[in-house]
Amino acid sequence: MTPAHLRALQADITALEVDAIVNAANSALAEGGGVCGAIFRAAGRRELAAACAQVGGCPPGEARATPGFRLPARWIIHTVGPVWHGGTSGEPEVLASCYRSSLAVAGDLGARSIAFPAISTGIFGYPPAEAAAVAVQALSGADTPVDDVVLVAFDAATLRTYEALLAGPGRASGGTRA
Repeated sequence: MTPAHLRALQADITALEVDAIVNAANSALAEGGGVCGAIFRAAGRRELAAACAQVGGCPPGEARATPGFRLPARWIIHTVGPVWHGGTSGEPEVLASCYRSSLAVAGDLGARSIAFPAISTGIFGYPPAEAAAVAVQALSGADTPVDDVVLVAFDAATLRTYEALLAGPGRASGGTRA
């Protein structure tokens, strides 16, 4: 079944009351900058670092889960997006796999709601508009028991991009799907 509600909002992902948030991680699952650093700080650096060390890393396109520790979210799902090399090195396929793998892990955990950042658009250099299109396409057609899927924009420009894609042909206004 596809997500009942796919929507976008501009917010601090670490403050959202959802079952799981997604961390745009590095393959070592070590604390990084951007959204990854914010998640480590909000969850508790020591606890999250220890949990990530037990997981042992994650290859690009896959996802791993840890507890949410001090976050409102019960779980953190770590996924490693592709580094942008111009779009001809399989980047769209790996990025789509990040979204699908994260949804699969969330479903296995029993999560009913999940929030995604704009994976790979920071230091990994993926162009934000292209990454948003991959995200919306991957999530719109996903087979998942997760009911509520939120695309979290860090800035207004990314939010506008998500909203335009969600309001596109075949989608209801605001990203809500029947």
